[in-house]
Amino acid sequence: MALPLVAIVGRPNVGKSSLFNRILGQRRAIVDPMAGLTRDRLYAEADWRGRNFTIVDTAGLVLGKERDEVPALRELRRRMEEQTAVAIEEADVILLVVDVREGVTPIDSDIAELLRRARTPVVLAANKADGRDSEGLAAEYDLGDPHSVSALHGTGSGELLDAVLAVLPQAALEPEGDRVAARIAILGRPNVGKSSFVNSVTQDQRSLVTATPGTTRDPVDTEMVVEGKKVLLVDTAGIRRPGLTRGVEQYSLLRGLRAMERSDVALVVMDARDGITAQDQHVAGYVTEAGRGLVLVVNKWDLLSPEEKEEKEWRTRLRRAFDFAPWARVSYVSALTGQRVLQPIETALAVVAERGRRVATPELNRWLRDLLARRDPPTRKGKRLKVLYVAQAEASTPTFVFFVNDPELVHFSYRRFLETQLRSAFGFEGTPVRMVFRRRGEEE
Repeated sequence: MALPLVAIVGRPNVGKSSLFNRILGQRRAIVDPMAGLTRDRLYAEADWRGRNFTIVDTAGLVLGKERDEVPALRELRRRMEEQTAVAIEEADVILLVVDVREGVTPIDSDIAELLRRARTPVVLAANKADGRDSEGLAAEYDLGDPHSVSALHGTGSGELLDAVLAVLPQAALEPEGDRVAARIAILGRPNVGKSSFVNSVTQDQRSLVTATPGTTRDPVDTEMVVEGKKVLLVDTAGIRRPGLTRGVEQYSLLRGLRAMERSDVALVVMDARDGITAQDQHVAGYVTEAGRGLVLVVNKWDLLSPEEKEEKEWRTRLRRAFDFAPWARVSYVSALTGQRVLQPIETALAVVAERGRRVATPELNRWLRDLLARRDPPTRKGKRLKVLYVAQAEASTPTFVFFVNDPELVHFSYRRFLETQLRSAFGFEGTPVRMVFRRRGEEE
């Protein structure tokens, strides 16, 4: 199910990021954020009054003639205009943030003009109000009544979110049809070969390919049959999108992450010639946080020298770079030559099977008893942790609930130990495993 998207736009320093954080502060649902992967978050799931939606914080938009006076900013202008187009095209609701204290600037007027031409609903957030009158902004912007808010202090944020919900569409349900064995998103930095990979996979003689409509804003998924099973490559139109050859990183990431919402497994494609980049790590981090299966696809393998193709060395490098996801599967491919291009799809099917694995409660607790007999839980703050029993919860991401005497006694190192032992006993390769610790009696 694809969640509706709310994009926060506006010129620099009007408080977009503060408002983004304020909205997320209404619901802190991210479990165990990983250092270095969430510091620069621009995309997250939020909810308000029981409605879930995705929110994206865009960079400050610098439009208008005054920007032309500084040659060094011309490239920034082009990139920001492309980002504006992305926000308008992809978002279901635009949240335009302005600074009441500074009034309407030429850049504000340019942005408002762009948004008035769009069909996307716009909610006007008059930030830094703090008691200031914002009624005069309605005539200036011609985008409806402004909603006064202080992102810093939270004043008016509830009313602003109510206004967003009033124009927010319902989440799009997946169309019914024949059962799909796996929904796969293909993510990665620009120019790593995602489009070539999709073309190579879908042209393989063992694949039966048809184009089927997806959601309104993700118009084309690609259907194929692998190992006798129907597989859906989600939003291949976004991967193959023509006309965006420069400055596509924002578009690629946003479109890819929306595709990920509708997927079981994500293939994160990397360029073997570039090695492993920080952006590769960021994208994989988003996949992990979202609880989706993960396959790392090292593309352009054919362009490496024989000495550079040492898979053992690559495994070590990948394990070090993606230490937050040591369970991820890996494939080495060449989209250009077709070398092993179906392997990531076949691996994704195996990961989906792992995600569907159910372990009976008696079997889980036999494993737990044996584990506790070999190694006592640690003490913390002078008190010993007691792990009483465990059960697997009903969830799309494998989730295990451990009942303990005191959840605060569970150190992250012991959580990691339990996960390692659980995977050793039961598998779950290629997928995150969620571990929840509850006090005895909190069975709900």
